[in-house]
Amino acid sequence: MILTDTHTHIYSEAFEEDQDQMMDRAIKNGVTRFFVPAIDSSYTKAMYDIESRYPEHVFLMMGLHPTHVKENFEEELTHVEEELAKRFEQDAGKKFYAVGEIGIDLYWDKTFLKQQQEAFRYQIRLAKQYKLPIVIHCRDAFEEIFEVLESEKEDSLFGIFHCFTGTIEDAHRAIGYNMKLGIGGVVTFKNGKIDTFLNQIPLENIVLETDAPYLAPTPYRGKRNESAYLINVLNRLSEVYQKPSEEIAAMTTQNSKDIFGV
Repeated sequence: MILTDTHTHIYSEAFEEDQDQMMDRAIKNGVTRFFVPAIDSSYTKAMYDIESRYPEHVFLMMGLHPTHVKENFEEELTHVEEELAKRFEQDAGKKFYAVGEIGIDLYWDKTFLKQQQEAFRYQIRLAKQYKLPIVIHCRDAFEEIFEVLESEKEDSLFGIFHCFTGTIEDAHRAIGYNMKLGIGGVVTFKNGKIDTFLNQIPLENIVLETDAPYLAPTPYRGKRNESAYLINVLNRLSEVYQKPSEEIAAMTTQNSKDIFGV
C-alpha cells in the first residue's frame, strides 16, 4: 500500500533532532511520497537539503506562504520566480511539482491583505506559465480566495485546496476551479465538521495530507504532527467513505499523480 502525503513540512525546525527517524517511521507506514511546500526564501536551502537526501521520495514546491507576505514580499516573489527559472529554464535536472503553498490567510493578521491578494495572483500566473498546479492555503479567507480564482479561472488553472476546512458549498466551489481537496488531521477531530459531509464528495476529488508538523490527527492532537500519522487520516476516511483503506490509499495516490504529474 502506497500512501502519498501531498503536504508536509519535513524540513521544519520541529524535526531538527530526529528528521531521519521521522522519515523512517513514515516510510515504514507506507508513506513513500512526500510533497513539500515552500514558506519563504529562508527555508529554501533546508528544502533542497532534504530533497538531496531523499531523492526518490521528496518532491518540492516553490512559493511564498501568505503569512510570510510582509513589506518585502516583492523581493520574496523575485526569489520564487528565480528558483522556478533555475530549474525549468536552465534545465537543472530537477524540477518543482507545484507553486505552493500560496493563498490568503486572514486569521492572524489582516494588515497585508492587499499584498497577499497581489502575491496570490502573481504566483497563480507563474504556475500557468510553467504549467504547474497551485497548492492553496486558505484561512478565514474563502471569499477572498474564490474572488482571485474566479478572476484567474481557465483550464490551465488546477491544483489542491490544502487543508480544506470549509462547508460542502465551499467544497463544490473549490472543485469547480479544478481543485482537489487536501484532507488531513481535521477530519479526525470531533468538531472538525468536514467528516459530516465528505462522503458526498466523490473520492476522485480527494488527496491526503498531514501538514506536518501542524494539525496532528487524533489521538496525537496538540502534539507535533509527522507524516507517519497519515495512516490515521486514511483510517478515518475509510470509515467516512465505508471503503477499504487500501482502496482509498490507491485512489488518493492516483489523484496526487494526476495533479503533480509524478
